[in-house]
Amino acid sequence: MKETSGAVTVKGTPVTLVGNRVGVGDAAPDFEVLDNDLAPVKFSSFSGKVCVLLSVPSLDTPVCDIETKKFNEEAAGLGGDVQILTISMDLPFAQKRWCAAAEVKNVKTLSDHRDASFGTSYGVLIKELRLLARAVFVVDREGVVRYVELVKEVAHEPDYESVLAAVKELV
Repeated sequence: MKETSGAVTVKGTPVTLVGNRVGVGDAAPDFEVLDNDLAPVKFSSFSGKVCVLLSVPSLDTPVCDIETKKFNEEAAGLGGDVQILTISMDLPFAQKRWCAAAEVKNVKTLSDHRDASFGTSYGVLIKELRLLARAVFVVDREGVVRYVELVKEVAHEPDYESVLAAVKELV
């Protein structure tokens, strides 16, 4: 498995990402994660929709909480052809609890804890912590990656305006 050192930092400390990096123009790799009820979900099941993949370390951290709530608000105005998925290594039970407490209904939270299928397929698995790096991937209806943002410092938020602009170009 490919490893990339120093592409991101956690509180200023460089970490190693495991997996294949995905870039703009690449076919979006399929992966399998678990939904909040422990059911397996394949990314290919969202075929035909514009998908925003939010890779976050943990919903139980302030930045991930802010980011997912922000995209939950924005999702309401993007229409039914857009699906926003927040993927973390959190257990499905924790994701379900967090969604209920945060009243998040427009974003699907998915757990990569079992196999790290998403993390390794997109090159965002942090080797030292077995958490996901903060990143955003926008995938068009045909399954092609149209936007990628790998946030350099995991504790920072993504560029919301650029992500939303990329999505709006596709709908």
